[in-house]
Amino acid sequence: MKKSNSILKIASYFGLSLFVLATVSCSKDDPTEETDPPVVVPPVVTPTFNGPKYADNYTSIASWSNRSQWNLANVHDPTVEKSGEYYYMYQTDASYGNAHDGHGHFPYRRSKDLINWEFMGTAMAQAPAWVKDSLNNKRARMVPALPPIDNPRYGYWAPFVKKVGSKYRMYYSIVVDEPITGSSFETSWSERAFIGLAESDDLASNVWVDKGMVVCSEPDGVKPYSFTGTRNWENAYFKFNAIDPTFTVTPEGEHYLIYGSWHSGIAALKLNPATGKPDQLKTLSDYGTRIASRHPTSRWQASEGPEIIYNPDTQYYYLFLAYDELSVAYNTRVARSRSITGPFLGINGANITNGADCWPMLTHPYGFNNHTGWVGFSHCSVFQNPDTKEWFYASQARLPENVPGINASNAVMMGHVRAIQWTEDGWPVVAAERYAGVPKTTITEASFIGTWEQITMNYQYKTIQKSVTITLTPDKKVIGALTGTWSYDSVNKTLTVNGNKCKVSDAWDWEASTRKVTLSYSGLTADGRPVWGKKIN
Repeated sequence: MKKSNSILKIASYFGLSLFVLATVSCSKDDPTEETDPPVVVPPVVTPTFNGPKYADNYTSIASWSNRSQWNLANVHDPTVEKSGEYYYMYQTDASYGNAHDGHGHFPYRRSKDLINWEFMGTAMAQAPAWVKDSLNNKRARMVPALPPIDNPRYGYWAPFVKKVGSKYRMYYSIVVDEPITGSSFETSWSERAFIGLAESDDLASNVWVDKGMVVCSEPDGVKPYSFTGTRNWENAYFKFNAIDPTFTVTPEGEHYLIYGSWHSGIAALKLNPATGKPDQLKTLSDYGTRIASRHPTSRWQASEGPEIIYNPDTQYYYLFLAYDELSVAYNTRVARSRSITGPFLGINGANITNGADCWPMLTHPYGFNNHTGWVGFSHCSVFQNPDTKEWFYASQARLPENVPGINASNAVMMGHVRAIQWTEDGWPVVAAERYAGVPKTTITEASFIGTWEQITMNYQYKTIQKSVTITLTPDKKVIGALTGTWSYDSVNKTLTVNGNKCKVSDAWDWEASTRKVTLSYSGLTADGRPVWGKKIN
């Protein structure tokens, strides 16, 4: 008797890797004997694609004199907005080795494709005079009155840029880096922060007209500004910390500034559409309504960097939050609400407005094989391509601490731009690989057969979540470090792996020794933990 057999052949043709399952059939001696039908797997074609090749370790070009080579090097707290043919990215004053010092504030760059970025300079030459005037006017009215600060030290943080009508509005943060009283942060809380507003007719011009203060950190009298003994991190002097602004216009045309960092939670402040400012700041209630809080009783929230969007497809507002300290542990959470002022709920129904831990988690310190991994991965900008309506997530991510051969490796901050897709029940998931403009192909069941790396991200403070290796087999089994089953819904481009529904996409393998085109998937567990995968063979 002669039996059928299958031979896997690999060929190279015109620069493409072509995988063909060839079935060789021979006659049977016994016509009544049954054999399994041949498994027919369509060819999987991997196109040649010249994707990004810039190094993640950019320390050799980190200096100001090399800024034309930075691309997405030295990015921190980005905000992205489209103007004409370019996307513009603005950011916090931050760079490896403080290369930006002395060159203005709020660095920015531009790109036509979200892949290749041109560093353009800075958007603000110096702090507006109103910051010092407002600071010292408030100090003079305190009881007891405090002396003026003649030469305040400033920090320039987290701008947010958005087109409003015919203007572009930049809400920016300037933090006064001084103790309220005395000379030591061991006996006094930090001075207040300010959110200001500047406007431009055209981002290409980089001409900004400053419009003054929008809101500032304001005390509510619950806690004193000075203390003795060990600093109690569950206390805070200010009601809301006036940094990290984000902004949205509701479908009804109302304008809201969302802001806050650590002190008491995140606030929503209604603005006058014509001025971009609140109509008054006479009482504490004029400073906004709390819409998110990590802890219902503690004033020390360990959350910041809000970003808010409205998705007309789901008719929800989505509030993205940065959790924990920024150098390593930073991770991204999201809650949603039908109303701009809440309540914002997590995937488990928890009321984030009233004080609850926010799930799902969208990013976390992680590492695929052949790479150091990324930490400090949050404080995002969420934006759309105005033509295709595709959603994107941009943030910084840092190399881990103590990477061999890199001095102060955790100060290496690379900008990450990633695609966002939406689950069937309306939650965003962030792509497992950075955006590289990989051409879209027809993804079929056969595309998934092979070896993958997968990361299911548990929340662990300052701990990198590492990938494991699995294989998806032709008979829909998952084998290797994890076992189970898989299936693919080609209509919705949803891969289900061991019960977790994941959105799939053509991707760029950034961690491979020679970067290449691959497939990736991203989803959420039922309790809101990210599941990321990429195909390696």
